[in-house]
Amino acid sequence: MTAINPVTDLSKDGDIAIVTLNSPPVNALSAAVRDGLAAGFRQAVADPQVKGIVRICEGRTFIAGADISEFGSQMKGTSLFDVQAAMEDSPKPVVAAIHGTALGGGLEVALCAHYRVAVPSARCGLPEVNLGLLPGAGGTQRLPRIVGVEKALEMVTSGQHVPARQCLEMGLVDELAPEGTLKQTAVAFTRRIVAENKPLRKVRENNAKVEAARDHPKIFENFRKAKARKFRGFQAPESNIRCIEAAVSLPFEEGLKTERKLFLELMTGPQSAAQRYAFFAERQANKIPDVPDDTATLPIRKVGVVGAGTMGGGIAMNFANAGVPVTIVEAAPDALDRGLGVVRRNYERSARGGRFTAEDVETRMGLLTGSLNLQDLADCDLVIEAVFEQMDVKKDVFRRLDGIVRQGAILASNTSYLDIDEIAGATGRLESVIGLHFFSPANVMRLLEIVRGAKTSKAVIATAMKLAKTIGKVGVLVGVGPGFVGNRMLAQRSREAQKLVLEGAMPWDVDRVLYDFGFPMGPFAMGDLAGLDIGWVRETSKGETLREVLCEMDRRGQKTGAGYYDYDENRNARPSPVTEKIIRDLRIRNGIDPRVISDAEILERTLYPMINEGANILDEKKAIRASDIDIVWINGYGWPVYRGGPMYYGDRIGLDKVLARMKAFQAQMGDDFKPSPLLERLAADGEKFLDAR
Repeated sequence: MTAINPVTDLSKDGDIAIVTLNSPPVNALSAAVRDGLAAGFRQAVADPQVKGIVRICEGRTFIAGADISEFGSQMKGTSLFDVQAAMEDSPKPVVAAIHGTALGGGLEVALCAHYRVAVPSARCGLPEVNLGLLPGAGGTQRLPRIVGVEKALEMVTSGQHVPARQCLEMGLVDELAPEGTLKQTAVAFTRRIVAENKPLRKVRENNAKVEAARDHPKIFENFRKAKARKFRGFQAPESNIRCIEAAVSLPFEEGLKTERKLFLELMTGPQSAAQRYAFFAERQANKIPDVPDDTATLPIRKVGVVGAGTMGGGIAMNFANAGVPVTIVEAAPDALDRGLGVVRRNYERSARGGRFTAEDVETRMGLLTGSLNLQDLADCDLVIEAVFEQMDVKKDVFRRLDGIVRQGAILASNTSYLDIDEIAGATGRLESVIGLHFFSPANVMRLLEIVRGAKTSKAVIATAMKLAKTIGKVGVLVGVGPGFVGNRMLAQRSREAQKLVLEGAMPWDVDRVLYDFGFPMGPFAMGDLAGLDIGWVRETSKGETLREVLCEMDRRGQKTGAGYYDYDENRNARPSPVTEKIIRDLRIRNGIDPRVISDAEILERTLYPMINEGANILDEKKAIRASDIDIVWINGYGWPVYRGGPMYYGDRIGLDKVLARMKAFQAQMGDDFKPSPLLERLAADGEKFLDAR
């Protein structure tokens, strides 16, 4: 074996050269990798004894993509295009041997081999759209030529990782190798190609599938219509579609020019910058300064959930999906049966949608055990309380659990607002208590706010962060305080939304502005979806607020066919004259002379106080870093990822501008707009939230 450079080796198996890449952790296409690959191919081609070339990787994966850390900096070394040309133009057959993932630039490299072999566990994809980008090295031009236009459209706009067996069916892979035999199979396959004098197939020259699409011009129109809701606000999906259109309508080289032009537009634009920021911020959230990466974690072999309601059932599903047995405890048989029935229906709905099989439904349900006795949680490693959001109720549950669950096990509360330290005080194991705030629906939403109590041990924190990954969540560590991070900031938006309506706006005006900003829905539509009666008590309701009046009229949201909005039988919303009259009556009762409120004011009044509250949270050390706050809002509250999160958005606007507007609002409307000391300090120093430590 000959070392080409520190990350690439060249060896031979008889007359087959093997170019091996080993650049941990994911063999990303750094300058050293590109240099090594180009040099390896040059040497293999120049060797007269070599008849064919296998391109393979060491470690856990094939090339998993570009080296994102190089984005935005001046390129060094061999270009990716030169590496691709060295493969594609090789006079000797080149076979890419794929394991792990061939993603982004990795798949674009593999598409320049003449043939591809993969193990069944491998996956291929072009996920650049998730970074606000498109494949910039010929991916949008080669992919439709090999898998067809419709499959290519789906792959580049979804970023999906396609399993190897499916890749084989669509022609993206030519042969599957038994697990553990990739190198031997790839060498044998290459030797067979040589012996049979098979053609050096260049994907770029295979035009049959793109030419066939020219006879079906509505492919693109229909695709855009079908995906309009999903792609709303995002620039990258449309640019990806335009590139596939270019592959159909233009020669290969001209299509490449379109791809490059659109790639550079996205790369230098604000959306991709925000999405790349979010990509790194999500990974940064796992870094806890005082909890080292090597902190020992506790084994979680069995989980208990107290409460089989909407949240409890959804929480249990997360663990069953990960293969962890769960015991769900309820107080009454009918509540338990109802909760388990909802879980089964959720699983069966997913099976009907093709997410998994009917057999998988039974496997998951087999991991769930219902019980009416807390004693059945005695041997659990983790117990999560998901009962009514009332302090005395939760403390009673924890007091009882403390006398039942084995010592060393973790006791967690799914509270969305309450003081974890007070809850922990009901036990004799303060170090083992933590908050695990799941978001509804708990089996779908990605965010998990992990709430660290004053005495929570580092081992418990490390276990919770690891557990988030196990169940497919994005874990963010936060501190104790009313509403933690997400709901504390949401309260600011909710307050201003209600005030704006009394001052002159209508609920649908506020919702429209925030929807146009990129949220999936505004606060009033969200309230109708969740149910306006959450937390409302008829006996104490005084009819003083819009929400109270609506609830007293049994207008409680979508479930009753009316709330802030009126709903038809399909739950389609329309502005409600009833709500409008209630608002006008409330204005008269409160002596408010309504005024015209601009969209700009609605946006600033709803978002700037959130940004300001985020600054308070940082100043109080309730979040480790500004980017953690952004990840909470992107994954838990629908903040558009292409705007980077509220703190990133504040930095983009300019903290001096945010501060100026907060001061102006404070002068007009009082201390609801009192600027955060941190906002004032950073603005005075010309710094950003992302600089704050």
